[in-house]
Parts: sequence; C-alpha cells; structure tokens
Amino acid sequence: MALATVRAMPSTPHEVVIDMFTERPQLVASLLSALGYELPDYETVEPRSERAAVVAPTEYYADAVLAFRRGGDTVLAVVVEIQLRPDPDKPWAWPVYTTSLRARMKCPVLLLVVCPDRRTAKWAAKPLEIGFGNPPTTVTPLVLDPSTVPVVTDPQVATELPELAVLSAVAHPHHPDHARIWMALAASFRTLGADPSLRYHDFILTMLPRAVRPAWEAFMSTGLRDYNFTSDFARKYIAEGEAKGEAKGEAKGEANSILTVLDARGIDVSDQVRDAITSCEDLDQLQKWLRRALEVVEAEELLA
Repeated sequence: MALATVRAMPSTPHEVVIDMFTERPQLVASLLSALGYELPDYETVEPRSERAAVVAPTEYYADAVLAFRRGGDTVLAVVVEIQLRPDPDKPWAWPVYTTSLRARMKCPVLLLVVCPDRRTAKWAAKPLEIGFGNPPTTVTPLVLDPSTVPVVTDPQVATELPELAVLSAVAHPHHPDHARIWMALAASFRTLGADPSLRYHDFILTMLPRAVRPAWEAFMSTGLRDYNFTSDFARKYIAEGEAKGEAKGEAKGEANSILTVLDARGIDVSDQVRDAITSCEDLDQLQKWLRRALEVVEAEELLA
C-alpha cells in the first residue's frame, strides 16, 4: 500500500486526525463501513493530493483525499474533512473539493466530514445546494460523529488499526466498556513506534473530557505494567509515572490517584473507604487498588 510522506509532528488535534487518514488510508474504509456505506469492490486504498485545482485566484485544499483502487482504476474517491467546530465558509468550499476531484479522477466522489461532537455533526450534515432548480442540485456530506465510531475492545483489531482504536477511545469516554477500550488501545502501542504512541497519547489527553483525563493518566502510568511492553514509549511513560509517584511520596501519591480516578468516574467514596485508602502504606496494595479503580462500580469493591 502506498503511503503519503509523513508530515512534521502535528501541533493540533486537527492535524493529528488528518495524519491518521493519510498515514493509514484503510481507516477510511472501516469508518465508512461503520456508517453503513456500501463500498465498491476494491483492492487498495491510497492517499491522493489534497489540492482542488480550479481556474480562480484561490486554491482549495481538502484535509485528505483517499482513492479506492481496483485493477489500476480508481473506483471511489473520498474527501475527508476534519471539522472541530462549525465554519460558515466550509459549505461553500466543500462542493469545490468534490466536483473538482470528480473531474480530475473521473470516478464517484464521497465527502466524509469527521466531527468530535453532535452539535458540529448536525451542522455539517445539512445538504449543500450548489445549483438552481426544482429540486436544486445538492451535495450531502456523510458525517461521522462520536456515536457512529466503532467501539474497539478487541486487542487484535486495535493492533491491526491503531488509529481506529484511538478514535474509539476519544469517542466513547463514558462507555461501560471504556476500560476494555483502553486495554485494547494499550495493546496496539506494542507495535507502534515511540513517536506515534506519544502523539496519540497527547491527542487522547487533549480530546477527553476534563473529568476523565485523570483516569486516563492513571491507566497509562499503572495499567501498562500488566503488559510485557518493550517499546521506548512504554518504558518512558512508566518511568515518568514512577518518578511522579516518588516526587509526591509514593504511598500518598498512589492514594490520591485512586481517589482522583474514582471521582472522575463519578463513584461516591464513603469515609470508611477513603480512610482505608489514605492510611494504607502498602505500595503494592495501593497499585492494585488503582488498577481496580478503573473497573469497579462501587468504591467498596476495592476493599472486598
């Protein structure tokens, strides 16, 4: 599969998601299938130039363009736009991307808009009128919002397509199986290099709701110990977690992390459980409680 040249380290969530599609084109096929779109018979998915050339003073660039190929022919082109918030200029530009690409590649073209929230998704899903008539000619974007992102809990699926696992973790922070989602994602880090792993970790931390971030940080600093990780990323992150614990006072730091995770998950902690956690000086026990804090339904289950 031909891959695009890797860009410089992205500085925004918008650029991280763009790179997910250009560096792992097969991601778009999984997302289109999740949306119920029936794909044509194809052999490969390849990135194409994002430029939409038109005879005008302004040049238009889509976020990403993926081509579905079969037998040397392009059977479908997909324009991918990452839309973090409504933008009144985009409905005017999107038809340019699709019609220009259709003329250049001579194949059906689909506009896929990826949105982080339902409000933006609702705005992006409106049909775009591009001609005068009865009815008028329209282009209707296919919109991916968090509810339509697949829930990835299978480590094998996450390893084969880490970017899908990353999107799953961001889209479903309050899912009942969120701990399994994170476990599957962690498994995929075993095959990724240090740079993409760190990039995806920071992206997830940025995109997760503020109340969930402590639980993610706690999982990354302790949950990874349950795996036989040998990557530079895993060693670096675990070492950083241990260093932070030492700086705080190991036992006190672990106890505070447990309470933070339980609070972030909305679990009430009785005075009895709180006293048991804060008074414990057994670091191994505290670490076991911290891992269990990611899964328990009631705080009392920690002491059972």
